Amino acid sequence: MAKKAGKAYDINLLKRIYTYIKPYKKQFIWCVILTVLLAALAPLRPFLIQYALDEYVFENDAPGLGFMTIVLILLLVLQTVVQYFHTYLTNKLGQSTIRDLRTNVFNHITKLKLRFFDRTPIGQLITRTVSDLETIADIFSEGLIVIIGDILQLVAILGVMLYIDWKLTLVVLIPMPLLMLATYIFKEAIKSAFQEVRTQVSHLNTFLQEHISGMGIIQYFAREQQEIHKFKNINAKHRDAHIRSNWYYSIFFPVVEIISSLSLGLLVWYGSKSILEHNVSPGVIVSFIMFINLMYRPIRELADKFNTLQMGMVGAERVFSLLDSKEYEEDTGTLRQGITTGKIVFKDVWFSYTEEKWVLKNINFEIKPGQTLAIVGATGAGKSSVINILNRFYSIGKGSIEIDEKDIREYTVPYLRSQIATVIQDVFLFSDTIEKNITLGNPDIPRSLVIQAAKEAGAHDFIERLPGGYDYNVMERGATLSAGQAQLISFIRALIYNPKILVLDEATSSVDTETELLIQSTLEKLMKGRTSIVIAHRLSTVQKADKIIVLDQGEIREIGSHQELLKLNGLYKRLFDLQFNSLGIEKTTVT
Repeated sequence: MAKKAGKAYDINLLKRIYTYIKPYKKQFIWCVILTVLLAALAPLRPFLIQYALDEYVFENDAPGLGFMTIVLILLLVLQTVVQYFHTYLTNKLGQSTIRDLRTNVFNHITKLKLRFFDRTPIGQLITRTVSDLETIADIFSEGLIVIIGDILQLVAILGVMLYIDWKLTLVVLIPMPLLMLATYIFKEAIKSAFQEVRTQVSHLNTFLQEHISGMGIIQYFAREQQEIHKFKNINAKHRDAHIRSNWYYSIFFPVVEIISSLSLGLLVWYGSKSILEHNVSPGVIVSFIMFINLMYRPIRELADKFNTLQMGMVGAERVFSLLDSKEYEEDTGTLRQGITTGKIVFKDVWFSYTEEKWVLKNINFEIKPGQTLAIVGATGAGKSSVINILNRFYSIGKGSIEIDEKDIREYTVPYLRSQIATVIQDVFLFSDTIEKNITLGNPDIPRSLVIQAAKEAGAHDFIERLPGGYDYNVMERGATLSAGQAQLISFIRALIYNPKILVLDEATSSVDTETELLIQSTLEKLMKGRTSIVIAHRLSTVQKADKIIVLDQGEIREIGSHQELLKLNGLYKRLFDLQFNSLGIEKTTVT
């Protein structure tokens, strides 16, 4: 798609927006019909008033004037009703279309690779999904359809004016080139101002999202004043962008009023002369005064609506650029079943987050059904990367990964991930009840099953002590729970789906020793019969694994059981001695 930033007449963008209107085609047609009807009704009132003055008022025809008064009242009622339905339907059409588009955007975001979120600020995505989409809604309620209506209204008014008196019409239109020039200058100036407004809104949202989420770090390090200073600068730029756009309006609208006054002055001058020469009736002059107001009002609003449309185009370009991003894992798999034992095989796997550097190099290992594999190594060795590519969060560069003798790319992504339960160190809980955080809103999981799983995990007692029990709201990120309690909830959430493969990525590193002992025995029971992968810094948690892999700079340096690796007297032995010599108390428990 051709990118034409800021152009209100970008046909490609309008065509894409129209694809979302198709489900509401009847509504759209009614909006068009009402738009045409409003344009046709616009010049009727001045025309009828002129007719009433010339034929009834100046002729002292009271019954005729009474009849015309009733006609004008009915016309006003009709215009009011048509305007009501026009406004209601255009807004409804816009919001219905944006609802579908916003759902499409969110659905697209959920399928994007994690590497996309690694470099894209969350606040920017929020701006795209909320405020940028609202500007597209304005295309319908205040933009395209209204612009078409204003243009049709102008054509109708000019047509009637030319029909009544073409000479007088040409005199009134003498200042029009000045208005067209002013409108063009305003349009170009406000375009850049609107683009700057959208940019500053995105920056503001990004800053707020990041700093509110990281408020704990800000307060821990007493950075409040420094961050307030940063916020003031961003907020000032946001203010200045809006002021600049409003400044252009404050100049343009008075200019339009001056030009319309010129037309009115020319009308009075030429009209008075024509009346004295008996070439024009007084009713015509009165109607033309009304015509000038009707003509300049849509022209004045046309520039405003044009820029609303323009702003919608800027928002549409941003939204569609997000929808056009191809940074998602192509789900080419067709298998929705087949993982029965959980056998995992890595064959010559190479992986990198960027093209410059391999994070995993020539990784080969096999985990038999029911076995537990532990992966250890220094920070940055590539341990978590193994889990990321197993879940297909990232695509591998070379080699293959098989589960139950089939390449993981043969399974559909939802099915593959449903068979792999992963518990990570950084637990994320939603602002919702404990039950919904465990089931993730799955209606097929009854509370009885949740309670049973909580009892097995040793979490039932502390949950029951909370106000409301399983209906207790944990608040955002589980703020009202301790780290150990939140971790227990994540264990229940991972295991309630009865997966074939269990992955623990530093799952107990953030809990205290008492909580770790509580869940350790539960984990041993839950891991029994399941293929399990355990990533841990604390070697005390991996000693019972059937096989241990030692990763170093993305390569497998050693592989074997705990005792076998100790006998090698290599990297694992050095890690073991280093860790337990610094923690003599723990060493006595594992030797």
